Amino acid sequence: MRRAALLLLLAAFNAHAVVIRDDVPDRQHRIAVSAFPALADLPGEGHGVLIAPQWVVTAAHAVSWQQAPEVVVVGGTPRAVRRVVAHPGFKPPPQAMVEAALASGDWDEFFAFLETSDDIALIELAEPAADVAPVRIHGGETLGKTVRIMGRGATGKGSEGHALQAPRRTDLRQGYNRITHAEGRWIGYRFDAPPHALPLEASMGSGDSGGPILVAAGKDWELAGIAAWKRGIVVGTDVFPGRYGETSYGVRLAHYADWIDEVIATRSGAAADR
Repeated sequence: MRRAALLLLLAAFNAHAVVIRDDVPDRQHRIAVSAFPALADLPGEGHGVLIAPQWVVTAAHAVSWQQAPEVVVVGGTPRAVRRVVAHPGFKPPPQAMVEAALASGDWDEFFAFLETSDDIALIELAEPAADVAPVRIHGGETLGKTVRIMGRGATGKGSEGHALQAPRRTDLRQGYNRITHAEGRWIGYRFDAPPHALPLEASMGSGDSGGPILVAAGKDWELAGIAAWKRGIVVGTDVFPGRYGETSYGVRLAHYADWIDEVIATRSGAAADR
């Protein structure tokens, strides 16, 4: 895939961080790593979440575009990776489809393709992360609920979004949104402008696919989804990631509960998928 197509694919639609309201100071969104120790940092860019002592869930595309990671950071500590298992239904978009969308500005076929892909992978650590509490997967209803998102990738304000080539490793930020779609593979929310937005309304930018979409469960947070892709704002042939009005989609983990349990229950061996 040519460099421009790959850049656009990763930056505009498939990798995510936190873009915020124009009228809220950035400092209100910044958090320490200790605020959510189960967050995993992938090499270069991208995230995951610890869901079992030895397992991290992430977006399949976050690991498919680069060499399988040998180390991920969980709770601020580097952890050796034993294997990466991508869902067999994961399908990267064909190069010709991306090229056609770049040339025409018509991304409908591309978005429709993304909707059919099982964009989820599991990373098995070489040793359990005994010092970090895993996050439970949320199995209940999420439609209409407020969710917490976070990431260390590109950031910006909703009126302008952020540049396609903005830095994708920045300070950790969090924000909130409200679920408008929760069906089948996907859980989604819209980035609204004030005054119709939440006080700390946020959306996804570039650099943190696989990051958490969290739902409050009493005093704890449960993992409803992981950041995957979004319908960015397209004007002509130009794409504007992070602008008000875009809809972000995450992998709805309840849909994949059986697959996750099956993979975790299998023992890794010489034929492990790496």
